[in-house]
Amino acid sequence: MHSGQTSPLKASLEAPELARCLERYLAEHPRAVVLDDGHVLFEMPASSYSLSTEHGRCVLQLWSEERNLIRTVLGIEERKNTLRILVRRLGSPRPQSLQLVPDRDQRTPTSRTVARSAYLRLLERVLIRSFNDYKLQNLRSAMDLENSFGPAYARGLLVRGQQSWAVIGTSAGETTATIGGVLTLGILWLAHCRQHGGGKTVCQGLKVFLPKGASDVTRARMAWLNRNLGAWELYELCEASEELTHIDTAGEGNLKMRLVQAFDPDAAIERVRPGLDRLMHLLPEGLRNRVTLRAKSSNEVACTLHGLEFARVRHGFAPHSFTRQDNITFGAGANETPLEAATEAWFVELVERLFAHRHPAGNPRDPLFRLQPEGWLESVLRERLGEIEPGLRPSPIYSQVPAFAAADRGMLDLLTVTQAGRLAVVELKADEDLHLPLQGLDYWIRVRWLNEQRGVEGESPSELERSGYFPGTRLLKDAPLLFFVAPALRVHPSMEMVLAHFSPAIQWTLIALNEGWRSQPKTVFRKRGP
Repeated sequence: MHSGQTSPLKASLEAPELARCLERYLAEHPRAVVLDDGHVLFEMPASSYSLSTEHGRCVLQLWSEERNLIRTVLGIEERKNTLRILVRRLGSPRPQSLQLVPDRDQRTPTSRTVARSAYLRLLERVLIRSFNDYKLQNLRSAMDLENSFGPAYARGLLVRGQQSWAVIGTSAGETTATIGGVLTLGILWLAHCRQHGGGKTVCQGLKVFLPKGASDVTRARMAWLNRNLGAWELYELCEASEELTHIDTAGEGNLKMRLVQAFDPDAAIERVRPGLDRLMHLLPEGLRNRVTLRAKSSNEVACTLHGLEFARVRHGFAPHSFTRQDNITFGAGANETPLEAATEAWFVELVERLFAHRHPAGNPRDPLFRLQPEGWLESVLRERLGEIEPGLRPSPIYSQVPAFAAADRGMLDLLTVTQAGRLAVVELKADEDLHLPLQGLDYWIRVRWLNEQRGVEGESPSELERSGYFPGTRLLKDAPLLFFVAPALRVHPSMEMVLAHFSPAIQWTLIALNEGWRSQPKTVFRKRGP
């Protein structure tokens, strides 16, 4: 769109309506991406934003660890699942166009098909050349919804006499999430090959092919698959040179973690008490007791409603000063708008809408009801985890614990201990997710590693204890327990198949809840691993 073409845009909307339109889109598309001329500026899962409507202007601010952007919104054009936003930079006379899209992969259907066909041919050449004592059969990437196979994954079979290998690969042109999901699909493909092989060959295991430099996550996961059920091989493929490199999956490699230091949540709440009091004063009296305070760090506390943050108080320095003050922002999801005298009315409006729509009997189609369902499920389980799984202590329960592996940051849903002091990782999912088992495995690997860091003799406190977690509890050296909790009707049909391929060293439990978990959670069924 040329900068002067404002006619198709909703340029006549008032500033508050422009802000609501943006807020609604971002609530409905939590994985949205902001593009400028096709280039990714912000990925919203790792970014924040604020909207201001002072002086009759809608001002959008976006920020992440990489950059910060402030623009005045002039108009909005809705096209299918995208928003085109006409904006103006401060001090610039010429407007520009930004685009909000639902996710990062913005290739057209045609370009995706062409790229995937080219990768299929490349992988075929590499497999025939590198495994020339095998015959390659049925290499394809066609959609197969019945078995959860999508066109992003090339899959086939290498056959030699009575022996065979299932193979699966994905290209560098796919998203990080797609590349990270290859092992889940690979396990399902291996099971499919064995079930439909007609007894003609014995499928020894799975060979996975990933782009160069993209194998770390899959490598760590493969180390914890059951080697009695098959062999697991991993390769990196340089698509430019067609060079294939074998990656050792017998161990976890140079796994190094660091953990954010634990803090006293009660002390954090008291530290920002003046700011919290200001927020609570603005709430209607009947709504105050529905707010849950969650300390996110020693200097930040969030106000939540059924797991959804709608305001937060950070204790820090005032601008251009060493004076301490409480900085207050509000907004649902990634939205953060400073609470000032001019925005108090907007805050009250947001709160009234939020409390009117986000409650157990609310409308499931409403964006504020649907936003962050895992947060809602977490808030329910924090109160009733001991009832759902009696062997777990009701406190302390740590939520959204950051654990870092190199540059990769993982957030543990819930971390707690059994009555005997054994660690327990609890992974939650409110909606159907094919990749839930391996996501939970990622966090289990991190916690296990942290618990094993106990000094030369292995008798000193673990890294978790040294970081201040579970004070007064002597943590057992045993590997953590792994729990998956999801509504029964949202458990993906393939989940048990994937879990069945986990190493016997991982003690997992699947807990399925009733559909009415928001008001009265009950266990519908429970399944445990071997």
